[in-house]
Amino acid sequence: MLTRYLPIFIILSLLAEVLGTIGGFGSSVYFVPMASFFFDFQSVLGITALYHLSSNISKIAFFKKGFDKKVVLTLGIPAILFVSIGAYLSQFFDPKILTYVLGFFLIALSLLFLINKHLKVNAKTSNAIIGGSFSGLSAGFLGTGGAIRGITLAAFKMNKDKFIATSAIIDLGVDFSRTIVYYYNGYMHKHDLYLVPILIGVSIVGTYIGKRILNKVSQEQFRTFVLVLILIIGVVSVVSN
Repeated sequence: MLTRYLPIFIILSLLAEVLGTIGGFGSSVYFVPMASFFFDFQSVLGITALYHLSSNISKIAFFKKGFDKKVVLTLGIPAILFVSIGAYLSQFFDPKILTYVLGFFLIALSLLFLINKHLKVNAKTSNAIIGGSFSGLSAGFLGTGGAIRGITLAAFKMNKDKFIATSAIIDLGVDFSRTIVYYYNGYMHKHDLYLVPILIGVSIVGTYIGKRILNKVSQEQFRTFVLVLILIIGVVSVVSN
């Protein structure tokens, strides 16, 4: 089936990468629901993990001007720990229920920050740990936790380059951890591996296009765009489930 629709799959994957770069929290929030039209859910998790590894390396290469070391540690370490737990437990839970929970959570939080633009989460270690833990669990369960990480980083009001670089470094560790667990869960299949080099090329091109678009966007427009994208992701998660 995919061989017939491969060009459509590639175009949609490229669009997911461009939007994920512009939003700053990765392509998986778009790639997972899109890939679900072509693969079963467990295969989607395996392919997404492999795709995201190259995607995040591309982002780190294109947005290497700086990252927040403290946030990488305080948000990234719990994210890496909890993604392994979520990836293991994913085989025992109904993903539809978890998708509903994630969708309503993202809708509520994004609306809160969009309506009250002056609302700010204090840049405390505890907030980073909570955001990292939830994003890790979501990434392991559903294949995508970038939106939760994005809402946390958006609240910290980083500049664009630091936001994307910090998110990508954390996501790289998350993807590496869940790739190992997904492999042992049997989510990765030899007949799907031909897609890996294709998706590596897509991730590089998509990241480049996204960066060019971001160069024309102000900091406040960037933060608003991130929150609007997260709101849309939440609505789509609920409606399409």
